[in-house]
Amino acid sequence: MSTAQIMTFSALLMLLYFPSSDHVTVTTSKAKVEVHENTNAVLSCEFRTEKDTNPRVEWKKRGKDVSYVYFDGDFTGSYKGRASINGATMTLRGVTQKDSGVYHCEVTARQDKIKLGEVTVTLNVLVPPHAPSCEVPETVMAGFSAELRCKDKLSVPAATYSWYKDNKPLHTASLPEIKYTLDPKTGTLKFKAVSKSDEGQYRCEASNGVGAPKSCAGRQMKITEFELNMTIVIAIEVGAFLVLLSCCVAICLCCRRGCCRCCRKNKRETKQRTKTSYNPPDPRHYKHTQSFVL
Repeated sequence: MSTAQIMTFSALLMLLYFPSSDHVTVTTSKAKVEVHENTNAVLSCEFRTEKDTNPRVEWKKRGKDVSYVYFDGDFTGSYKGRASINGATMTLRGVTQKDSGVYHCEVTARQDKIKLGEVTVTLNVLVPPHAPSCEVPETVMAGFSAELRCKDKLSVPAATYSWYKDNKPLHTASLPEIKYTLDPKTGTLKFKAVSKSDEGQYRCEASNGVGAPKSCAGRQMKITEFELNMTIVIAIEVGAFLVLLSCCVAICLCCRRGCCRCCRKNKRETKQRTKTSYNPPDPRHYKHTQSFVL
């Protein structure tokens, strides 16, 4: 290969790897940033211009409306005093869940042919579990259903839940000997029909892999059983007898007063039978008797 060919080949390589352009280019080293709550978040934004040595850098956050974070060389709103910028890379200190969202880095180079370049960075602030709110019924009648609820609305990502009875974990698998269902995503523990063996102290634990699991205070669930003793049985029998006796007395009084349709019908039929059963004697059977003459 001649020297001219080598130089031509080198020039082609330079054009391929270092293309000549008259526009600003904007890139990021990390398009998705995940940090824990109350730590610092670095949102990378790097740019390269062809002519403009002092381009304008802006940061915006996309929500319901697009709002400025960094504009005209200064931070705005709640970002003042807790954010800094180096070149176009922005650092947020002490982030909270409110800082989560999609951010846009825009670089404007007025002297370049294509003046605007931008890149998007997504910030996700992770929040460890908080003590969940638990709902445990105090008293349940044996044989009835029961539902226990658990919820942590603040953790990010969403927490998964586990239940403990007397500090022993309850299984989530569906087994023949298990009389309940446990949903680790919703935190709901359901009993179809409780028994005395289900009585005890229940607590729920929330975890999401970000921080230490948190649980609510244990709460007692009492199972009551309905027992029939001799006094209750006698009282029920006496009550049933009195009700039956009252019904009989009411029917008798109703019949005597004729307020019952059946009784009135029977009385009418009796009267009709009485009228129809009387047959006057045949006149031929009468004999003339001697009258007395005064």
